[in-house]
Amino acid sequence: MNTLTDLIEKINNARQLDFGTIFSESIELFKKTWVQGFLLQLFSMLVMMPIIIMVYIPIIGLAVAQQNGGGNGEEALENFLGGLSVLYIVFVVVAIFVLGAVSMALHASFFRIMKRMDYDEVVETSDFFYFVKGKYLSKAFTLMLISIAIVVPSALLCYLPLLYTIIPISYFMVFFAFNSELTTGEIVKASFKLGTKKWGISLGLFIVSYMGVMVLSMMTCGLGSLFLQTFLFHPMYLIYKKVIGFNVNSVIEEIGTQVED
Repeated sequence: MNTLTDLIEKINNARQLDFGTIFSESIELFKKTWVQGFLLQLFSMLVMMPIIIMVYIPIIGLAVAQQNGGGNGEEALENFLGGLSVLYIVFVVVAIFVLGAVSMALHASFFRIMKRMDYDEVVETSDFFYFVKGKYLSKAFTLMLISIAIVVPSALLCYLPLLYTIIPISYFMVFFAFNSELTTGEIVKASFKLGTKKWGISLGLFIVSYMGVMVLSMMTCGLGSLFLQTFLFHPMYLIYKKVIGFNVNSVIEEIGTQVED
């Protein structure tokens, strides 16, 4: 179990990382995890489906109102907005945040899956829902709120601060996945420490990986993104692995952990 002090010390003493090595290792690891990455995309879409339905219901209502209004767009819009209750709007906003937290928990679980497959351990479908539990969801929800609180002001400031903050924020789920016993504040501090220390190589790997995914997705008419999108997580995982590393537990400790969870 790593404490915040342990994490900071490892980050401070981190050696120089090689861009090419991490990128090539990301490709090799992706060959093992692409099926699980595809499942993550499917699970994420299923989680967000209620939000999509709730958004489309008002759009359908607006279309019906416009048709009944004889094509008068302004009148139909006024009638539509007047028909929306405050309770419905609040319900939609709450649902977005709650399901967003579930989505983040799924992504954190995927980092655990990557680690298990990296070490040739057995992976089950239930591993995707490791963090979809009350004690973890509240922490994922808080991390999501912190991410929004950082991203929105950064974007409003001409996007320049966002260029820096987006890298530490991307490590939130990595530290959460492998250090879930830490407090939310400690996860944020460790993420910003690692994100700042390895900002250049993290940004470079993200840009190259993103461009590669975009090109291949366009070549496959968008279908490839379902399989390739999770490749973006692999460089972050490998940077964490090389800087922080993992404590190898004994078989007895692993069994004890599974029973406890």
